[in-house]
Amino acid sequence: MTRAFVFPGQGSQAVGMGRELAGAFAEAKHTFQEVDDALDQPLSRLLFEGPESELTLTENAQPGLMAVSIAVLRVLQHQGGVDLAKAAQLVAGHSLGEYSALCAAGSLTLADTARLLKRRGRAMQQAVPVGLGAMAALLGADPEAAAEIAAEAAGSQVCAVANDNAAGQVVVSGHAEAVERAIAIAAARGFRRAVKLPVSAPFHCPLMAPAADAMAEALAGVSFSAPVVPVVANVTAAAESDPERLRQLLVEQVTGMVRWRESVLYMKSVGVAQLVELGIGKVLGGLTKRIDKELTAVSVHSPAEVESFLKTV
Repeated sequence: MTRAFVFPGQGSQAVGMGRELAGAFAEAKHTFQEVDDALDQPLSRLLFEGPESELTLTENAQPGLMAVSIAVLRVLQHQGGVDLAKAAQLVAGHSLGEYSALCAAGSLTLADTARLLKRRGRAMQQAVPVGLGAMAALLGADPEAAAEIAAEAAGSQVCAVANDNAAGQVVVSGHAEAVERAIAIAAARGFRRAVKLPVSAPFHCPLMAPAADAMAEALAGVSFSAPVVPVVANVTAAAESDPERLRQLLVEQVTGMVRWRESVLYMKSVGVAQLVELGIGKVLGGLTKRIDKELTAVSVHSPAEVESFLKTV
């Protein structure tokens, strides 16, 4: 079966993630220690024990989710001899998950990935004062309808499509007042539901320009290698392998739309039949079923899921 390995984004985090994995497999424990050392922070303790209020801070959640994903991959490599270059045709990740994908494919070292995500989380949080921005999911809307609503709601402010996650699940982002107007417009037009998201900043919209500048500076100081398998980028929804191109796309990704639905359809178009979600949660697996019912999806995080997946490789 032709597979792609995919990596979750922010929102999947939960206290206790990775703890069982680290207890069962030395390579997982070593992965978390490597991230702790890179950040000079006991991040693993926060992942395993909480408190949730600290774990959900963007600058902790982003490197933490990546650490869990890479820990799962390393367990598969050491316990099952999984060679990413042979086991997967492509890799992809949702928003911060693109960094996990690049690390998995060998473009970035684990230490650099952890430090970049710490910087990214902090920069995204600092780009817009708390309360000034917001995000909302427009359920039942397609990207074109969501773009029309966002444009109408923006006025003199910012409101833009941030995530095209799946059919009928599009997210808008921008100034809080503009997002509230978008919710009202969507309701008036009879869309199934419009709900404000519990996020601390308006991600993937032009308000994130200061964070994009910060990441351009941070990424310029990091070495990129060619990935062992191509990475389907959020910004292009297509396979990318050139290291300098991948570096630039990470900058563009901060303010650009996450084209996840198109990314999944692209993967199917080039022969992928199964998406394997490495890391906590089953969000991407759920989206996969909504995007194309012919695709199969499996999530791998716990020791039991690792054991089950290894039987299929």
